[in-house]
Amino acid sequence: MKALVRTDGFQDIRTVDTFDSFEFEFDWKLLKEGNSGVKYLIGKVDEWTNKAGRQARARGLEYQLADDTNDDAASDPRRVAGSLYSLIAPTPRIRPKIGEFNHSRLVVHGSHVEHWLNGTKVVAFEITLPEVQKLIGPDHHSPISLQNHSSETWFRNLKIRALP
Repeated sequence: MKALVRTDGFQDIRTVDTFDSFEFEFDWKLLKEGNSGVKYLIGKVDEWTNKAGRQARARGLEYQLADDTNDDAASDPRRVAGSLYSLIAPTPRIRPKIGEFNHSRLVVHGSHVEHWLNGTKVVAFEITLPEVQKLIGPDHHSPISLQNHSSETWFRNLKIRALP
């Protein structure tokens, strides 16, 4: 699956099923200066039309996919690959392989969340944090959304498993 750069609007790809506790593994690839993400525990979806066309964006938590040298990622360590976008920087910082596939794992188990990048856990937090609560809806069941964000992004080997 590949998100294409478009000039007639950007619409994320969302699952039909919804999830609250799950493990999601996927491979992804970006080119130089690429920027994308995987959104989860989505509080709402904004939809509008502007001169570029129909827009649809999921609003929730985001596992950031980025070339760490793009302008957005370079501006803040909380916006590099593996981060909880704009909230938690990855530790340790693992630079993704640009132009090659990377492997990510996202675990949401109850209130605990983990982001893994290329076999290393880089982020762990509880959704009870006040700054996280602002981004998620009251019902934690939501689709998972692959962001179409003006960069060619390849996804493959997508595997999701609901957790008890």
